[in-house]
Amino acid sequence: MTLLTEDQRQLLKQSGGKPLRLVDPETNQEYVLLQAAVYERLQALLGDLEPREFYPLLQRALQDEGWDDRHMDEYNRYG
Repeated sequence: MTLLTEDQRQLLKQSGGKPLRLVDPETNQEYVLLQAAVYERLQALLGDLEPREFYPLLQRALQDEGWDDRHMDEYNRYG
């Protein structure tokens, strides 16, 4: 097991228990550092779920609600 650095400990303390986003400066890959108990709860909820399996269902649900209507493009202008 790898130990936290002092900088990571301070950042976690400042985050107030919220997940901490970290970036690898070599790859620009983002990571999320969170408490093991939170990770374990998420794993229990999601199990072996593969999010990409839900993309077609999500796409259909959005189409059924009219989100592919060209008039909905107006909403893309809002910040």
